[in-house]
Amino acid sequence: MPDETTEAAWTRLMRAQGAAISHVEAALKDAGLPPLAWYDVLLEVERAGKAGIRAIDLQQKLLLPQYGISRLLSKIEAAGYISRQSSTEDGRSQEIVITAAGRQLRRRMWAVYGPAIEQAVGSKLTASERETLAGLLEKLTSPRADA
Repeated sequence: MPDETTEAAWTRLMRAQGAAISHVEAALKDAGLPPLAWYDVLLEVERAGKAGIRAIDLQQKLLLPQYGISRLLSKIEAAGYISRQSSTEDGRSQEIVITAAGRQLRRRMWAVYGPAIEQAVGSKLTASERETLAGLLEKLTSPRADA
């Protein structure tokens, strides 16, 4: 069982994440932009380059369930921001690639998302506190050597 301090850290971490995500989602909505999950997809697909990325690889990067990624990709594709192409390596699979409109949308979303991150996190902490928090969160998200 966790001690009181560990439980408090967990609770505050979850509340901080929820507050930050809610702030970013509201900023995107107020700007008439799609939800944050669209940005995450567009960013990873854009990073994959011209070759694209398989849905299974995208799913693993985003840590979304298969049914969630499928629906999300269908919506983004229907809006014209990504396309699916047959894989050059394996004709049975498809590669997801970003369209020019998708790159443009991702940039428009970042213009809102970036300042929202600054407002939700950056402006509330000193440079030293941000560095400490980033280090602590890295510790929580890195695989442990003794695990």
